[in-house]
Parts: sequence; structure tokens; C-alpha cells
Amino acid sequence: MILSSPDPALDPYVAAMLLKLQREAYAIEASLIGDDRIPTLHEDDEALAAPRGHWCTAWEGVDLLGAVSWHEHDDHLDIDRVMVSPAALRQGIATALLAHVREAAGGRELIVSTGRDNSPAVALYAKHGFEAMGDEEVPPGIWITRFRSTS
Repeated sequence: MILSSPDPALDPYVAAMLLKLQREAYAIEASLIGDDRIPTLHEDDEALAAPRGHWCTAWEGVDLLGAVSWHEHDDHLDIDRVMVSPAALRQGIATALLAHVREAAGGRELIVSTGRDNSPAVALYAKHGFEAMGDEEVPPGIWITRFRSTS
């Protein structure tokens, strides 16, 4: 597995690959939470590339296995999305991506959220020392749980 740090705003091929991965990954979350109104599920490649944060992608040859994106703040990092190809689940991809973000955090707190009923993601964050901060309803009828972890 090779990790890279692309900028999808500058590389249309990477943006298209990330969008495909994002739709596949968030379709699984939508089925787990019973609602397909997850905003990332409906983004196009321009919307995906617009927030100029940081990305880390995991590749096996030309196959995109997973990706994570985040925004840095003075005292914490907001992890915007963690996504793994359905064909690569339970192979340590998300763990490797989270380790990369933890390293980038340089001791700052990490904040992430996932669907409250997305039990695989909830378990992943708990396994990596994230603590639940609470639930929030966004939009109406969709519940997320926010987590935090110090690096």
C-alpha cells in the first residue's frame, strides 16, 4: 500500500477517483443508518475538491483503496471524511489513514464524526482511542456522533 497526499483541486483524475470512492463508501453508511441524505453522498467532483484541506490516499497500484481528508486549526484537526473501498474493508486501510492524520496533528486534538448507527465506524474510532462527545441531529432525522482524541 502506498500513501500519497494529492490535491484533488489540481488533479481531475484524482478528484474523479475520490468521488467514485466516496459514493461507494458513503452508500454503505447510508444503508447502515437507513438514510441516503448524507451530504457527501451527493457531492460532485467540484464540491469534493472545493474545501482546500489536506488529503491522504491509500493506493495498491492503480486501485484507490481509501482516503482521509482534514482541516487544520491551531488547537485541533477536523477529520472531514474517512473512506475505504468496499473491496478493501477490514484490511487496515482506515487504521493507516488515521495514523497518518494523527502524525500530521503533531499532538493536537482530532475531531471526527460519523453516523450514530454506523457501528463499524463507531468501533473503529473507539479502537483508536477516540471518545464520544455526543450526538447531534443534522439534518433532521440523521444523527451523527462526534468523537475526539488527543494524538
